[in-house]
Amino acid sequence: MTKPDDTTAYLSGAEALRLFKAKSLSPLEYLEACIARAEAVEPTVNAIADRFYEAARKAAAMATDRYAGGAPTGPLDGLPLAVKEADKLAGTRRPNGSLIHKDRVDSDTAPVVERLLAAGAIPHMKTTVPEFCILGATHSRLYGVTRNPWNPDFGPGGSSGGSGAVLATGGSPLATGSDIGGSIRIPASACGVVGYKPPYGRNPAPSGSNLDTYCHYGVMSRTVIDTALMQNVVSGRHPRDIASLADRVVVPTEAPANLRGKRIAYSIDLGAYEVDHGVAAATRQAIQVLRDLGAVVEEVETGWTSEITRAAERYFAHGWGNTMSKDFERDRTFMTGYAIDYILAAKSATPEDYHYARTVEAQMYDRFGPMMEGYDAFVCPTLALPSVPAEFHPLKTPLVFNGVEKIVSDDDWAMTTPFNTLSRLPVLSVPSGMHETGVPTGIQIVGRAYDDVSVFQVGLAYEQAFPWLQAGNRPLA
Repeated sequence: MTKPDDTTAYLSGAEALRLFKAKSLSPLEYLEACIARAEAVEPTVNAIADRFYEAARKAAAMATDRYAGGAPTGPLDGLPLAVKEADKLAGTRRPNGSLIHKDRVDSDTAPVVERLLAAGAIPHMKTTVPEFCILGATHSRLYGVTRNPWNPDFGPGGSSGGSGAVLATGGSPLATGSDIGGSIRIPASACGVVGYKPPYGRNPAPSGSNLDTYCHYGVMSRTVIDTALMQNVVSGRHPRDIASLADRVVVPTEAPANLRGKRIAYSIDLGAYEVDHGVAAATRQAIQVLRDLGAVVEEVETGWTSEITRAAERYFAHGWGNTMSKDFERDRTFMTGYAIDYILAAKSATPEDYHYARTVEAQMYDRFGPMMEGYDAFVCPTLALPSVPAEFHPLKTPLVFNGVEKIVSDDDWAMTTPFNTLSRLPVLSVPSGMHETGVPTGIQIVGRAYDDVSVFQVGLAYEQAFPWLQAGNRPLA
C-alpha cells in the first residue's frame, strides 16, 4: 500500500488541475511528488529511458506563476507527461529500444506529443520500450528488463510498458503510447491503468506510420477522465498526416448518472482465445457492474476463430517486420533474440500473405459490423492472461493457460490485435480487477466505427461505479 507522502503523486490529472486553479497545489509541487515517486520505485521497475527533470522544473515553475497570477492556462497546464521513448520529442533521443539507434536524436515532435505540449503538459521523462516496439513485454539490451510494479516477476506489457508502469507507480498522471497490435492496451491492462486506442485517423500519426491502418497513436493515464482530457486535445486533422480526419470529436469528461438505455454486447473469448479462468471471472464481474448501471448486457458470438490471429501475424510480417530488414542486414549482433526471430520470420512473408490478411479482415467486419448495429458498445477481456513473464520471448517462453503450459506468440494471449485489424473501432482498456498472481486484469470497451463518444460514456460510468487506483489500490513497487 502507498505511503502517506505518495498521496500527491497519485492525484489524477483532473484533480490536480482543480487544485492548481484553487491555488492549494502548485504544478511544481505536483511535479516534485511525481519525480520522487518515480525515482523511489525505479530500482525495481526500471521504466525510465531518459529524464528531463530540470527542464520540467523550469516549465512547472512557469505554470505555477501562471496559476498564481491568474494568467490564461491550457487544458492540461502544469501536468507532468511521460513520453513513450518511441515517440518523437524534439531534442531528445529515440533509439526505439535498440542499441543500433542508441544515439539518434530527433529534431521534430510527433503530432500527438506536440498537441499535448501545446495544451500545457510538461514532459519530464521518456519511458522504456522493447526493441522496435515489437513485444508484449518490455525488455531490451539497451534498457534491460522493465518489470510490472504489482509483481516484478511479470512484465508491464508492451510496447508502451514503461508508460504503463510509470502511471501505475505514480510517476506521472499522463503518458503517451502507440498501438499497432495492442501496445497501449496491453500495458494498460497489465499495470491497472487506462489506455485508449482511437479509431484510425482520429489522432494524427507521424509520417511512415500514418498510412498503416493497424497503427494508432493514443493516450494513457490512471483514469478514464484524464484519458478523455488528453484525447480532447490530440484529435483532429494535422498538416503532416494525410490520413488524419478533419472532424474533431469531443468526448465526454463527466460520467453519466447511469447506463439505462444502453445495450452492450460481450464475449469472453472472442471465439478465438483460451482465456485464463481468473481473467474470465474478472470480466464477468465487470459485466455485472455494467448491468447494475442499468445497461442491457448480452453475450454474443463473434463467429471468429484463431484464424484472425494468424492473419494479423501475416499482415505484420509483410509490412512492419520487413521495415527492420535494413537494421538487420547492417548489424544483427546488436539485436535482441526476439527481434532477430521476428525479422527472420518476416523475410518469408509473401504478397499472398498480405492479401490473405486483408481477406480475413473483411470477413471479420462482415460479422462484427452488422452485429454492432444493435449495440452501443462491446466488451471483452484485454488480455487472455494477466501478463507474461518479465523476460518473455515469443514462441520460446512457456505460458500457463489454466494449468497447462503452452508455447505461443504474443497474438495468442493479447486479445487486442483483432481491434487493430478492425482499425476504425475505438477501444478503451480499463481495469477489471486483480488476479491471483497479483497482477491486474482489464477489459476492452469497443465502440462502433468512429463512435468515440459511446466508448467514453460507458467507460466513465464504469469507472465511477468501479474505481481502481483512485480507490486506494497501489502496486507494491
